[in-house]
Amino acid sequence: MDEFVYSFPPIIAEVPKVLILGTMPGVASLDAQEYYAHPRNAFWKILATLKGVACPIVYEEKKQLIRNMSIALWDVCHTCVRPGSLDSAIRYEEPNAIAKLLQENPSIQAIVFNGQPAEKLFHKHLKSLRHFHCMTMPSTSPTNTKPFEEKLNSWKELLELL
Repeated sequence: MDEFVYSFPPIIAEVPKVLILGTMPGVASLDAQEYYAHPRNAFWKILATLKGVACPIVYEEKKQLIRNMSIALWDVCHTCVRPGSLDSAIRYEEPNAIAKLLQENPSIQAIVFNGQPAEKLFHKHLKSLRHFHCMTMPSTSPTNTKPFEEKLNSWKELLELL
């Protein structure tokens, strides 16, 4: 049987307005112990572009970008079995304590999913949180072959929530 993998702790702004949820860090992220570490993942470039700043390279600067934008960042899954990085391979998943995070951060008014698999896993495991305003953005993963500009145009809706 494949081994279980575990997500990272959340990155949380002092007064977050939006919670962005992915599914589970991929292999490159797990190896680097950083969210969205794959060099072709557009997540950090999209956020930096929306904020109007240069894309950070150092992970501490990336985390500060999250905080500066009043965002909380986490994954739906706390643990799962997933050989490789494809979300379609996720099995035996257990969710993170998202309800607790939302309770501890009442300033969060919306949840944004980084891709449809995150949304599906959220609704599968966290039905009691369906009352939150939720939006699903195109995945920033390199497996989503949409051009960067197309992803960015969709993610611009995030600005309306901040």
